Amino acid sequence: MANYTAADVKRLREETDAPMMECKAALDEADGDFEKAKAILREKGKVAAGKRAGRATSAGVVAFASNADSSVVGAVMLECETDFVARNEDFIALAQQMAEKVRDGSTADDLKHLAEDAVAKIRENIQVAKAIRLEGPSIATYVHHDRTKGTAIVLEGDISDAEAVRKVAVHAAAFPPEVINKEELSQEKLDAEIEIETQRAMNEGKPENIARNIAQGRVNKEFIKTAVLMEQPFYLDPSKTVGQYMGEVAKGVKITQFVNFIVGSGS
Repeated sequence: MANYTAADVKRLREETDAPMMECKAALDEADGDFEKAKAILREKGKVAAGKRAGRATSAGVVAFASNADSSVVGAVMLECETDFVARNEDFIALAQQMAEKVRDGSTADDLKHLAEDAVAKIRENIQVAKAIRLEGPSIATYVHHDRTKGTAIVLEGDISDAEAVRKVAVHAAAFPPEVINKEELSQEKLDAEIEIETQRAMNEGKPENIARNIAQGRVNKEFIKTAVLMEQPFYLDPSKTVGQYMGEVAKGVKITQFVNFIVGSGS
């Protein structure tokens, strides 16, 4: 005779979100011991997570959690297998919960048990693809409406118009840069780009000496204006760079760090 009631099964389902039959089987195995049944379901969740770990995670969401004065932000990219799960409110809430935990000091390893529990409920591979804690005088964040990409920028200086500065985060999400300022580009990187553009010009029929001049111009006009945040044409007014826009709306404010999260890209 079972040492538990239908109410115990219902309660276990409510607390673990595991299927009803799995809750019943766990209570059977635990001889009615409720906490032991929860532990059994947790272990089964870990096994399920292990079995699904090799499956590709190309869908997911980005979540940010800020403290009261926006000086600390937890940033998480939580990935899954399908868009159907990524749009699920419970999955979105899990990503937000993880971001809050990272903001409060948890690491990516600390989040593993939450992901394992979610695998047991959702039956898809779920991975914390990225988890970062940012600190600074002020941090502006932006998450795209579909939650598949987001950007956080760390700022120093007197920020009188937070919404104007947030537009830079919006811009960086749409046009992900490699660095903030062109001084951060290594000579090795620039030399490699010049070689690529030299070969491109030679393939177009230009002599090597002319091709090198063309390559230098293209690196300055094309590569730097793509790779460097402050040199990019600003999305709301391409006649000015992001740096010029910052000089107008936030004179003296400096961007010291940024992170871009793009679901499925590993970045």
